[in-house]
Amino acid sequence: MTLRKTFSIGLWSALLLFLVSCKQEPNIDKKVPASTVSENLIGYVNPMVGTKNMGHTYPGPSTPFGMVQLSPETNNQPYAKSGRYNRRTYEYCSGYQYADSTIFGFSHTHFSGTGHSDLGDLLVMPTVGELKLDPGISEIPNSGYHSKFSHAKEEATPGYYKVQLDDYNVQAELTASDRVGFHQYTFPKSENSHIILDLISNIYHHKDKNVWTFVRVENDSLITGYRQTNGWARTRKVFFAMQFSKPFHSYGHKKYDSQLYGGFYRRFNEEENFPEMAGKNIRAYFNFKTDDNEKIKVKMALSSVSTAGALKNMEAEIPHWHFEQTKKETQEKWNKELSKITVDTQTLAQKQTFYTALYHTMLGPIVYEDVDGKYRGLDQNIHESEGFKNYTIFSLWDTYRALHPLFNIIQPQRNNDMIKSMLAHHDESVHKMLPIWSHYANENWCMIGYHSVSVIADAVAKGTTDIDVSRAYEASKNTSTVGYFDGIDSYMAQGYVPEDKSSSSVSKTLEFAYDDWSIAQIAKKAGNQDAYDHYMERSENYKNVFDPEINYMRPKLSDGTWRKEFDPIDTHGQGFIEGNAWNYGLYVPHDIDQMISMMGGKKEFPNYLDKIFTTEIEDRYIAQNEDITRDGIIGNYVHGNEPGHHIPYLYNWTDSPWKTQGRVRMIMDTMYSNKEDGLCGNDDAGQMSAWYIFSSLGFYPVLPGSDEYAIGSPMVKEATVRLENGKTFSVKTTNQSKENVYIQKVELNGKELNTSVLKHSDISNGGTLIFHLGKEPNKAWGK
Repeated sequence: MTLRKTFSIGLWSALLLFLVSCKQEPNIDKKVPASTVSENLIGYVNPMVGTKNMGHTYPGPSTPFGMVQLSPETNNQPYAKSGRYNRRTYEYCSGYQYADSTIFGFSHTHFSGTGHSDLGDLLVMPTVGELKLDPGISEIPNSGYHSKFSHAKEEATPGYYKVQLDDYNVQAELTASDRVGFHQYTFPKSENSHIILDLISNIYHHKDKNVWTFVRVENDSLITGYRQTNGWARTRKVFFAMQFSKPFHSYGHKKYDSQLYGGFYRRFNEEENFPEMAGKNIRAYFNFKTDDNEKIKVKMALSSVSTAGALKNMEAEIPHWHFEQTKKETQEKWNKELSKITVDTQTLAQKQTFYTALYHTMLGPIVYEDVDGKYRGLDQNIHESEGFKNYTIFSLWDTYRALHPLFNIIQPQRNNDMIKSMLAHHDESVHKMLPIWSHYANENWCMIGYHSVSVIADAVAKGTTDIDVSRAYEASKNTSTVGYFDGIDSYMAQGYVPEDKSSSSVSKTLEFAYDDWSIAQIAKKAGNQDAYDHYMERSENYKNVFDPEINYMRPKLSDGTWRKEFDPIDTHGQGFIEGNAWNYGLYVPHDIDQMISMMGGKKEFPNYLDKIFTTEIEDRYIAQNEDITRDGIIGNYVHGNEPGHHIPYLYNWTDSPWKTQGRVRMIMDTMYSNKEDGLCGNDDAGQMSAWYIFSSLGFYPVLPGSDEYAIGSPMVKEATVRLENGKTFSVKTTNQSKENVYIQKVELNGKELNTSVLKHSDISNGGTLIFHLGKEPNKAWGK
């Protein structure tokens, strides 16, 4: 049977170029140059590290910040069951759970441990024997195309994943370039080998999630198409080109939706060997005859623009069939990025934990444009980036705290491009707003605040961006004055968000106030004194939700009275989101001295912090919150969720900075490890890991938007940070041990440093920071 078909003129030129360059080549892998990094740092990374029962990180391959995040799906949990939210779907935010023993296939897009989810596009599954198109149920063997697997036959390193699919005796290997997933399947001898393309499967699936799917069989080894979904991102399109290393001898698909009107397509048998597939819910299959140990390779290129764009991406990034070459090139990219910080630690486990965390910080945001610079914008039109590379996946309520500040040290050019991507988002937004939580040409409006302004302010303060600051101020002002967003109208009118007008009102007021301080810093840099004064005044709005009679931040009603029913330790319905008055009530990073004064002063405040760490929270207070589990809690301090990440460092603003040193080291020792459940909460696109990187080096950005870091107690024995300006910044310790956590003295470039503050210029100018540590605190240091 001849399967080659004609195709549209619009794709002809791209396809012709692509097909010529992708002619069949022998399966002989070319060699690539050895690493320029002296140490193989990817060997210290465990991509399996995630959480026990929350949103896991994905273990499959990607490049640093790559669009393709190719990884196994280990279960098939829908968003709802019997019309109600299915709590188990939360465990599969990233598609993978280490406790599982089944694999349903390998999809190409994932989030890294987020608290809500989407993606899971274009699932590919190799099978042998009877063709099964239903995925089946994990608890029922042979109920569908899924397969059993064992961790004993599973391997994951940055840029590479391998697993044995036991039900089919197929070895699956995966690697990736920025925009192309590369599969290599080793089959047994069979007359009935199949590769399934499941275009229904996705993460957080519901019956209306797939809007439309369209596939073309261009010839006997090339498929193109797209899928549109309606999920967390309500209008999301993913275009693809799928190339096989071997021609399939037959193919087909099954449609899982009823169609009222199909036009004159009814004259065809569309299910078998018909080169067009269209519908809401489709599963396609491609049939092969395989010899024993025969390898079939598959390349899946993605684009947000078009199938022609996907083909260009494939041709530019992987124009060959040399799997090992791509794997080595991708691992070289990871080694280069990981080598931006080299560390020596007391134990191997600490080094593995460090580099796994550093790896996690580079899984997102992701490149979101084709090789020619074209991308789909928030307005759903096609744009071309000019003077920047476009990025997406901005989990800003999480990542403004430490991830983007970390980028200002080790990834300043990428962060600069990310900020320009945020400004492009603003320009394409009908609301004229910067991103809140955005991905794949969509704003999903998750969480509170408008924290793009923090990311911009931090880069401006540290001199790592070349943006037009006046333009950035206008975008920030526009964002902060959209009255219909999250209670901003009341906030502007009354100086706080009333709880009877907008829930989580205290958290919103606190976050808005900090963001307003950030806008003030941008305005100051732009030379706009009036705007600076205005936003500095707005930044004091946190005072309006502080009740001095009970000494807590507290929800206030629109008539100016306090909400009567209030429990400061409860996490639900008390004016806070994912926190309570004990911990989230301390979120005033831009005015810590004043906050401490309001709460009793420097002498009393350490006792308040101690109480947070030592008073056990009861189960009933956290039972309703998926983002807070026992794994991430110390007393009432919730490290497994982001709003409290600055709290251990607040002792530095009192006469007890030595307590910061002890708390930080304790958190690093107990809340992180190199094991599969080594994270105490959702990584949330890298924030949880960024906290660990900073703290391991001995300092942390309590106030993004300033040029200062709060000093803690380093975990490393020694570290070298290689900066993009060619300079290096070194951290060294004396007497480093598990017991010696307290600072005796600190030296910066040979001079004693008596303050608990480190400046960004101290890092960017290069130099050496030496911590002298001991078992007993030096209570005079850093006051």
